[in-house]
Amino acid sequence: MELSKEEQSALNGEKGEVLQTAYRILVATGEATKAEKLIPVNWAHLSGVNYNTIGDSGEEFLRTISQDAKVKVKTTVNPMGFDFDHISEFDHIDDDFIQKQKSIRDSYIRMGVEPTFSCTPYDIFTLPEKDTQVSFAESNAAIFANSLGGLKTNKESAFSALASALTGKSPYSDLRKNQTDTPLTIQMKLDNPNELDFGLLGFFAGKVGDTSVNISGVSEPDRRSCKALCGGMGTSGTCAKFQFTEDVENTEKIDFGKEEMTKTYDELNTSDKGDLITLGSPQLGLQELSDLSSMLKGKSFQKRCMIFCSRAVQNQARNLDYTNEIERAGGEILSDCCTCLTPLINPSETDSVTTNSVKGAYYLKNSTGVDVNLKSLSNIIEDETR
Repeated sequence: MELSKEEQSALNGEKGEVLQTAYRILVATGEATKAEKLIPVNWAHLSGVNYNTIGDSGEEFLRTISQDAKVKVKTTVNPMGFDFDHISEFDHIDDDFIQKQKSIRDSYIRMGVEPTFSCTPYDIFTLPEKDTQVSFAESNAAIFANSLGGLKTNKESAFSALASALTGKSPYSDLRKNQTDTPLTIQMKLDNPNELDFGLLGFFAGKVGDTSVNISGVSEPDRRSCKALCGGMGTSGTCAKFQFTEDVENTEKIDFGKEEMTKTYDELNTSDKGDLITLGSPQLGLQELSDLSSMLKGKSFQKRCMIFCSRAVQNQARNLDYTNEIERAGGEILSDCCTCLTPLINPSETDSVTTNSVKGAYYLKNSTGVDVNLKSLSNIIEDETR
């Protein structure tokens, strides 16, 4: 891979050990993806924030490099394990976990990262102009950026995105290039699909697609459904882009109808009820909180309901009074964390969780170790409130 003199100098260690490590990661990634060069990026979004995900070795690594490292471009970060404002309400989380999570948070802040702690940076910031190169490690955010935001990013790893944040560079390969082949079309055959159907479509597409897929038979889904599609797709495979199009003559076609939907649903749904409810994987945006507030008027949850959104979105929602109705109905609004991999759900006390999130369902079952009752938001409101 061709490097500039400045890049080669950093790779040789002439600009310090941290930048040398970052360039080694970028060069290894570039060679693996057949990139011919590195190109500038102007925004990095990092994963590897939850202590449940990175453990002691990740915490130590971040604590060490944050003594000297500083990000070079705008950098945002994924959710942590919990909301520090509410951690006292969860007695089962031990002090060691809390202290290690605090260390990870502080390490990122020392490096100059914006403390967004959100998997939905596209709900917080205005996106840059079309075709801007970014480096996003969170899978749903990368897919949203490529497919709906007009940006360019590969589905980055925690290490490659951090290397991009520290250098402002990323390998020029795969979806970063102007022309990418999309040889597969998934034909949506469901009538009036809701957000759960789109999440299942995404999970199906992630399995059958390669780098990108076409989706036909869809007419402008709302933002909740688009986020569910991105979340589902990012969970099940390597596919990192989709486009809604009917111009699919020269592509292989696969149907997503009732049979495919039912098979995908049955893979993820493992219980007919939940002990508690979670909403927000990806984290809810402002419009989603507004919609939820309207849906809950005159109703109350009959079991615990944890609602995850970014701190920025929660602050906006409070200013607009969207949170009043949600909290009156018994909803607990939590920020800086999400359904996925949170220790807030204690498998010793919880057998199953009700959610409308396909992404959340996958991680609740496979990481948290609880069963999942998967249903749409409208059905959750109908079945779980009075």
